[in-house]
Amino acid sequence: MAGDARLEAQIDQWRGYVRRRRAISAADVEEMEDHLRAQVDDLAATGLDDDEAFLVAVKRMGNLDDVSREFAREHSERLWKQLVLVPEPPVAAGAARWRELAVVLALAVGAGLAVKVGILAFDEEVTLMRNVGLLVLPFLAGYFAWKRRVTSRVAAAVLAPAVLLAVVINVYPFAPGGSTELLAVIHAPVVLWTLLGVVYMGGRWRSDAGRMDFVRFTGELVVYMALLALGGGVLVGLTFGIFGMVGVDLEPILEDWIMPLCVPGALVVAAWLVEAKKSVVENIAPVLTKVFTPLTIVMLLSVLPVLLGAGGLVDVDRGLLILMDAILVLVLCLLLYSISARDSLAPPGFFDVLQLVLVGAALAVDGVMLTAMLTRIAEFGASPNKVAALGLNLVLLAHLVRSGWLALRFLRGRSGFAAVERWQTRYLPAYGIWAAVVVVVFPPLFGFA
Repeated sequence: MAGDARLEAQIDQWRGYVRRRRAISAADVEEMEDHLRAQVDDLAATGLDDDEAFLVAVKRMGNLDDVSREFAREHSERLWKQLVLVPEPPVAAGAARWRELAVVLALAVGAGLAVKVGILAFDEEVTLMRNVGLLVLPFLAGYFAWKRRVTSRVAAAVLAPAVLLAVVINVYPFAPGGSTELLAVIHAPVVLWTLLGVVYMGGRWRSDAGRMDFVRFTGELVVYMALLALGGGVLVGLTFGIFGMVGVDLEPILEDWIMPLCVPGALVVAAWLVEAKKSVVENIAPVLTKVFTPLTIVMLLSVLPVLLGAGGLVDVDRGLLILMDAILVLVLCLLLYSISARDSLAPPGFFDVLQLVLVGAALAVDGVMLTAMLTRIAEFGASPNKVAALGLNLVLLAHLVRSGWLALRFLRGRSGFAAVERWQTRYLPAYGIWAAVVVVVFPPLFGFA
């Protein structure tokens, strides 16, 4: 039974790679998987074990050389390089890379120009902020729609709610400077990012493996955006220094052109880099999670007594509660990224214990915050900000409680790590749904105040 589970996990990983390839349509995946399974069965009948049969079967699938090569680079510890690393056809591969680069650069320029036009078109900054996701993310979605060969049905399923969201945030009569408008600004990108996930997975939103791929992509995108921001900041700083020494002030150009054009374009370029250089970042991901998980635990355990010692829960500063909400969201992101970077076939280890401690510390902080929020609502009444924060913390609470329980079962050997992964991916839509409720329902519920 253990061998069967390992084989199924390997086939799941292979299937995830196949589905991410633009050259292979989703309709062909099942037929190809049937062929792979048949080859595995034939090879197993000759006396090979499941691992050997699987590796040799993938090697024999000649039409998947590109897929196998990438899979080999990422799973070198399982001897993929020796079994499936085949010579890459330089001409065809080079032409495809240049074609994709041209598409990416065109979309990056389009995203920058869209933001620039938005700056000129919208008189108020808050109006631009409500629409910035609608100006940028369609170009990123366009890249994945092209790369995944998304069907018109999937495109329509994503476009309809996106259009509805655009109408809502631009038609609602928000009170100037009101809370519901600020909440819409914060939560609209979450809804759009959820829709982007559907495009990224080629419409396979029900796929656990596809959702985990999107989690992994999101984490890697943050890493690349940080690297691009650091490099770009150094380059801009040096350029400003040189021009400043000769009396030329570039600050107006930075505000009017460089920032509006480069930041949105960098998002598209970073997404392309994640797709093109998966093996580089996925070697970094486990290191990042192992460094920041213990540091985050120390931070949470440090702030918990601060929250408890801040006086009466009614008197806890609202800014502190907002900051703690942001910290809990970051903890959740770290948890998801850690799980996505983990080898699902590895046995429980010390790092899994650290993750359970992380979840426990986050639950303790979340419990204190929920108590403070409920106390404040009982004392001062409900408001859009309080109810939105309370709802987010309840969504986080359910996620963390179940995650902790499944992690504990895994550590005690009562379930596999796959159960932990499935819970993360299947709960993700709850955040998109809650964000949609805040954007669409809260404004009329609270009189657009």
